[in-house]
Amino acid sequence: MDSCLVTGASGFFGYHICRHLVALGCRVRGLDVTPFDYPDLAADVEFFEADIRDAAVLKRAMRDVGVVVHAAAALPLQSASRIRAVNVAGTDTVLASALELGVRRLIYISSTAVYGIPRSHPVTEDHPLVGIGPYGETKIAAEALCRRYREMGLGVTILRPRTFAGPKRLGVFQILCDWVREGRDIPIIGSGGNRYQLLHVDDLVQITGVVAQAEAALADGTFNVGAAVFGTMREDLQELLDYAAHGGRVRPVPAGLVIPALRALEFLHLSPLYEWVYETADKEHYVSLDKLRQRFNWQPRKSSAAVWIDTYRWYVEEFAGLAVTTGTGHRIAWKQGVLGLVKRFF
Repeated sequence: MDSCLVTGASGFFGYHICRHLVALGCRVRGLDVTPFDYPDLAADVEFFEADIRDAAVLKRAMRDVGVVVHAAAALPLQSASRIRAVNVAGTDTVLASALELGVRRLIYISSTAVYGIPRSHPVTEDHPLVGIGPYGETKIAAEALCRRYREMGLGVTILRPRTFAGPKRLGVFQILCDWVREGRDIPIIGSGGNRYQLLHVDDLVQITGVVAQAEAALADGTFNVGAAVFGTMREDLQELLDYAAHGGRVRPVPAGLVIPALRALEFLHLSPLYEWVYETADKEHYVSLDKLRQRFNWQPRKSSAAVWIDTYRWYVEEFAGLAVTTGTGHRIAWKQGVLGLVKRFF
């Protein structure tokens, strides 16, 4: 297999895709602004600590590379200016470098946040793009750059994953796991009767590996990725609570009351829940996998309930109780803010 470069290598997905590519026999390089703190991969991944906007370092890392998995991104809790600078300008630098250096395949990890709040389901890849907030908007802009560079001759695949998790995922999932471990009931926005699709990180890395090895005629394009088996928000979360066996229940909270409150708390920087999370939590949200299945004859293996359970199992067995740094990434614990007070009532 080709040598590979993973941008955003130090992140949650970055770790998992690096490990998967190493297992496939790929010579792996990683690039990130934060250290690559994974002892199990230190001997197998050549790491460059740099910003993706640093073209000189980026080109050194990309030289003689056949496949680039571009996963680096500024996440929603960061400032709008940084999100735009990293997700758009940074992606432009990655694409330009890949074209100049003759990279065979660039896989851009986008997001179903580009669809906003869809009115019909399942959502297909030709659905209108209406991003919520700076993150969704910049993902749309970055996808437009990907298509432009594809027209210039660069082999580009755009993957649009649903929200994904699994072992080592923290962020908003860490908050939920903390509540479940303490035996709390879990409040949900709205009735919980909305079908809500997630994605297991194992399935995302599997399809990324498939695409990395595929011929251009198959790989060029844009593809949704999500779990094939999922229920309603209430059903899947209750399955997690039943697995935890603390007697916790899902407790619906009227959306008309909680969403304005969460909007105000986000504005005041008192809650870690951002617009994309609370505005979509009570809505139907699932994508069609038909294009992916037809093009690659591939099927995700893990259900949405398994996403919750596997993330929680890892949290309890390996993470809970450790002293960790808080921040805004998916591999970092988030400060619960006012939610730490709210959970006393559940």
